[in-house]
Amino acid sequence: MKNILSENGENLFSIEKSENFSLETPIQLSQYLIILIHKGEGIYHADFASFNFSGPTLLFSTPLQTIYIEQLKNIEYTVLKFHGDFYCIEAHREEVACNGLLFNNIYLEPSIIISEQQHNDFNKLLLQLEEELADPHSSEMILKAYLQVILAKCSTAKLRTMEKDIVTTFKDEKMEQFRILLDEKYLILRKPNDYAQILSISPNTLTKKSIKYFGKTPTQLIQDRLILEAKKQLHLTTRSIKEIAYLLQFNDEHYFSRFFKKYTQISPQTFRNKGGISQVAYLSK
Repeated sequence: MKNILSENGENLFSIEKSENFSLETPIQLSQYLIILIHKGEGIYHADFASFNFSGPTLLFSTPLQTIYIEQLKNIEYTVLKFHGDFYCIEAHREEVACNGLLFNNIYLEPSIIISEQQHNDFNKLLLQLEEELADPHSSEMILKAYLQVILAKCSTAKLRTMEKDIVTTFKDEKMEQFRILLDEKYLILRKPNDYAQILSISPNTLTKKSIKYFGKTPTQLIQDRLILEAKKQLHLTTRSIKEIAYLLQFNDEHYFSRFFKKYTQISPQTFRNKGGISQVAYLSK
C-alpha cells in the first residue's frame, strides 16, 4: 500500500487497521481521523471529553487532539487519516459540510451511531479506497474523490442522527441561549457566573444543566471555545502568535502560549508547524 507523503515526509493520507494501529495509549496526530468501529466497545477520549461507545459506530478527531480508547472489548476498527494539506475541509465546506459538524464542534460528541447497513456501506468505501491506495497508478484526484464521498456521507448520517435526537430529546431553552451567548461573548466573558447572571439562573443551576445537556461544565465549554478559536486562527490565518494572542484578548503571547499548552499539551507554534497553515489563509491575499 503506497503512502501519500508531503515534501518533508509528513503522512498526508493513509488507512490503518486495528491490528497495526493502536489507540490504547494517548496520541496526537497531525491528521484528521475517521475511525470506523466494526465491532466492540470502549470509552473514547478526545482531549478532555470522553464518552462510551459500541460498534458499529464512527468516531472523529481533529489534528493534534489527544485521543485514545480505554476499556476496549473485542474491538476491531479501521482508521482513515488525512492531512489538511492533502484535503482542505474548509475549502470544500459546501461539498461535504463536515467542518463544525464532524470536526471542530465543542457541543457535539465526535461520533455517529450507525446501522449495520450503513456500516457495510462505509466499509465497502474504505475497502475500495484501500485498493486505490494499493494501485501504483492511482491518482490523488481519485483518492480525494473517495474521501469527499465518505465525508459527505458522514455529514448526512450525522444530520439524520441529530434530527432524530431533536424529536426524542427535550430541548433546554436556557442551554440553547447559553450556547448562543458563549459563541458571541467568549472573548469577553470568561467566567460561568457572567453567563448565569445574563441567563437569570444560579451558577449551580447553570453547571448542572450544562453537564446534563452538553456533557461538560460551563468552565470546560468556555475553555474549549477559546482553544477552538485559537486553533482556527493558527490554522486558517497567517497572523503571528502575538497577533492571535491579542485578538483573543490575552495579556501577552506568553500567557496565551501557556494557556494553549495547558489544554492541548503543545505550544501554539508547534500546533502550527505540525498542522500547517491552510490554503484558505491565502485565498484572500
